Amino acid sequence: MDKNRKTRVGKVTSNKMQKTVVVQVENLRRHPIYRKVVRQSSRFKAHDENNSCNIGDVVRIVETRPLSKDKRWRVVEIIQKANVVDDIKGDSEKASQEN
Repeated sequence: MDKNRKTRVGKVTSNKMQKTVVVQVENLRRHPIYRKVVRQSSRFKAHDENNSCNIGDVVRIVETRPLSKDKRWRVVEIIQKANVVDDIKGDSEKASQEN
């Protein structure tokens, strides 16, 4: 990997597009006047070749050449998979209670 490319770590907020995910990266910085720590977030569209990312995954993205109008980042690795809760059991219990 090229050492001059920017890398970011963020959370996947959308995977509804084909081969594209939206990654939200949060930054903490101190306000220049009030000296309070402020949370800033940026959203990047990143290329996900295998459609392997899900919402809530923590991923590492790297800067790349422009791939489309908005896409300039690429998913390098999935650091942590999202915790998936079985809603199927919960949905079946709700259906049985309604009847």
